[in-house]
Amino acid sequence: DSILTSAHSDDRTSVRADDGDRPRRSTGVSFRSLLTGTILAICISTGAPYGNMVLRGSYMALDFSTAGAIFVFFILVFLVHTGLGLIHPRLAFRPEELVVVYIMAIVSCSIPTMGLTEYLLPIMSGAHYYATIENEWGVLIHPYIKSWMVPQEFTAVKFFYEGSPRGVGITWLPWIVPLLSWIPLILSIYFSMACIMVMLRKQWIVRERLAFPLVQVPLAMTEDDGSGRALKPFFRNWLMWVGFAIPFVIGSLKALHNYYNFVPTVITQTSIPLFRNTAVLQIALSFPMLGFTYLVNTEIAFSIWFFSLLARAQEGTFGVLGISSPEKLYYAPPEPIVAHQGMGAFLVMVLFGLWTARSHLSDVFRKAFKGDPTVDDSDEMMSYRFAVFGLILANVFIGLWLWTAGMTLWVVPIYLGIMYVVFLAITRIVAEGGIAAARAPLIPSDFVSSSLGNSVLGSSTLVVLGFTYVWAADVRTFVMASTANGLKLAEEQLHRNKRALFWAIGLSIVVSIAASIWAVMHMSYAYGGINLNGWFFGPTGGPAYPWNYATGELNNPDGPDWTGWISTGVGGTIMALLMLARHNFLWWPMHPLGFAVSTISMTNYLTLSVFLAWLIKTIILKYGGPTLFHRARPFFLGLILGQFFVAGLWLVIDYFTGMTDNNIYWV
Repeated sequence: DSILTSAHSDDRTSVRADDGDRPRRSTGVSFRSLLTGTILAICISTGAPYGNMVLRGSYMALDFSTAGAIFVFFILVFLVHTGLGLIHPRLAFRPEELVVVYIMAIVSCSIPTMGLTEYLLPIMSGAHYYATIENEWGVLIHPYIKSWMVPQEFTAVKFFYEGSPRGVGITWLPWIVPLLSWIPLILSIYFSMACIMVMLRKQWIVRERLAFPLVQVPLAMTEDDGSGRALKPFFRNWLMWVGFAIPFVIGSLKALHNYYNFVPTVITQTSIPLFRNTAVLQIALSFPMLGFTYLVNTEIAFSIWFFSLLARAQEGTFGVLGISSPEKLYYAPPEPIVAHQGMGAFLVMVLFGLWTARSHLSDVFRKAFKGDPTVDDSDEMMSYRFAVFGLILANVFIGLWLWTAGMTLWVVPIYLGIMYVVFLAITRIVAEGGIAAARAPLIPSDFVSSSLGNSVLGSSTLVVLGFTYVWAADVRTFVMASTANGLKLAEEQLHRNKRALFWAIGLSIVVSIAASIWAVMHMSYAYGGINLNGWFFGPTGGPAYPWNYATGELNNPDGPDWTGWISTGVGGTIMALLMLARHNFLWWPMHPLGFAVSTISMTNYLTLSVFLAWLIKTIILKYGGPTLFHRARPFFLGLILGQFFVAGLWLVIDYFTGMTDNNIYWV
């Protein structure tokens, strides 16, 4: 029932076994792979914003599934690589080169949309553009915003939202100081994420052997069978193409229906009201989630859909009985009690995970501080010393930045601690549970103001907490999760040659930030931001959320929310009991990951797909065993690939036809 994947050996790789019986391969970080990865990163970081803002079609860089990366990688491997191989075998990409290219692509996916840029620029400017006498931002917010954090010329902000006059173009000058102030912070956060993943890689990948379902499609596309044929074996499997065809046909029907209303469409999403309309059960079929969950342990899959249904029952029961909290939270489930409960589960999951990894982390710190020669870190993307001291220095810089921006010094470590808990918990959920669409039940800024009480934080701290929405609010994708998936891919293909991968990831981050900033600025000044995506530019979307949060807290001073603390304790206790039961009773069927995931509002949309995958896999294992499971695996990988390809294909078609609002992919 576990994922059994192996990277086939390649004749073109070196087999010098100077570090044990494991073959030594090339790093894969060649000029060709870096150039190709950079091109893909530019395509993703400019194409994804254009697709969701101008075309308003399928989001290709929204979630951890990294649809845009799989789409462009499919084109690269299926068309470009195969074509080069047909010309001459030596021209084709080596598997390790393809892995490096894909890692750069998935890292790029975590930046342009939900990860950074489409929040950074509107939030920086929205505090002034949407300020009115009624919302009192000018009185409550503006005095606490440092001049170096936002553009100071209102005309430039006005053109950003409304479009610049003909012949004016982008007014870059007012943006230079804010961008030069923000980019070092963002790079430090991303670097700290990479350091943490290096420190945990061996624990998660080697010791615990997490499944990492989200990397199985690109891994299958890079594998060779030693036949020497140009076309990869994955594309020669007829069962994969059967799975590919199902979402491709259904997605194409949906797209064509938007062009011609006489073309029938297929409804894949509806909802059922429950408990006197106090709760809603979403009935939605996601082909990618069906494929990803097939690759997950059946206990995890069962627990995800079981606890999700239990969460709907809890919401409905609370609604019928009138149990509710008056607290206002952002990016959270409808009921704050459930949000705090989920945060308790996240805290325990991360702390328990770190406790489980204590032996390995002890080795890491011993190597970093004492240079212990018995600890081998040659298999890592960076040395343990570089990772540990890099993490410390990065957080010193992040803390100083937040303090300089106005956050009270004693709040800084609390905020950073909660921020890393959220990022680690979601990354673990993605790596172990294959959840392609997830975010925190409670964002760090809400947790800080709720647990400590906004009256002790002060106006300046609350404003800075609002600015943290740029990178730690709607966290549906981020660099830590992409790095974790990338290190899993590197483990399969690069083995003990990962050091150069750090520079490939860094190059992808820098290129993606630069390209996506240019793309968003160009589209905003050309079309006017308010004419683009309403969520990222509208008065009720991303630009207003941080300042509605800050003003709401300032206008309603209070102490710690004790209902929230009790709910956090309850959630943490349940999570701890589930973990203890799993570790002490072999017969225990419930995986604690399911409880943590159930408190995320988006899980409701995934329940049906997870249930179907669990049911199908259970039947296959019961009557066909592991042999049938592995034979059927290409079909489910095809479901994933087919959905992402059809979404990307129709975005390209929409670009040439001028069609907008043709969204055929939702998760």
